[in-house]
Amino acid sequence: MAATTAPSAVRRTTKQGMTGDLTKKFWATTIMWLMVAVYGLPVLWFLLSSFKPAGELFSYPLTFFPKHPTIKGYTQAWTSFDVAKYFVNTLIVAVSATVLTIVASAACGYALAKYNNWWVKLFALCILATTMLPGEVILAPLFLVVRDLHLYNSLSAVVVPAVITATGTFMFRQFFLTVPNDLLEAARIDGSGELSTLLRIMLPLSRPIMLTLAIFSFQWRWNDYIWPLVVLNDPGKYTLQIGVATIVGAENVNWSVLLGASVLSMIPLVALYLVFQKYVMNADINAGLKD
Repeated sequence: MAATTAPSAVRRTTKQGMTGDLTKKFWATTIMWLMVAVYGLPVLWFLLSSFKPAGELFSYPLTFFPKHPTIKGYTQAWTSFDVAKYFVNTLIVAVSATVLTIVASAACGYALAKYNNWWVKLFALCILATTMLPGEVILAPLFLVVRDLHLYNSLSAVVVPAVITATGTFMFRQFFLTVPNDLLEAARIDGSGELSTLLRIMLPLSRPIMLTLAIFSFQWRWNDYIWPLVVLNDPGKYTLQIGVATIVGAENVNWSVLLGASVLSMIPLVALYLVFQKYVMNADINAGLKD
């Protein structure tokens, strides 16, 4: 009797457990799709509206899909409003600033992580403390430095202050702290110098951090608005965010062109994330070591 009831009880328990798991998965999936709808529908509306003629954007009743799709807003933004030139300027700033930021942050993070001098630790604390200051606090003194270096109204004025970032330095420092010192000692025994160790050992290991910082830095520079607005005076040197803002007139706004330019400004960031997302934070710091 007991032998026959035991398997039945086990089956009931297993069935109840499977039912409970399915219920949890159902509600979790439902909540996730609800969040996708909440965040995705406005973006989808924004994208579809960029293909609407100007007269259809505010027609009543509002329509979700364009009745007469057109790419006139994109073509006008690219040609009439010099978005192509703004696009190139922003690409130059974002790429050059990202490369220099990775180089400077990696070198500084390596020194702060692997050198044990007391003043190095104090310097690391000072760098970390700068993250607590809003950018607007140092805006005026930074402008004076750029002006005195005769960089005002040039793309270099946008790139140079963006090279040293406390966030990038701290990211590399925290990663390099997890790299075993035995690997560095083995390289030094083999006659590797500090620069060679950084380039041949530490940087290849930190590829996930490099790509993560590259995505962040490119996004920061691409979306930067306040600082380029302060240091750039020539419309021919405007970055994309300033150029898009110039489409907004004092009395009227060409919404069709503004939406097209805004969508164009999003394409590089979306493409960058889709290409490099699988590499983000996928570290293998034990590579090259034997037990």
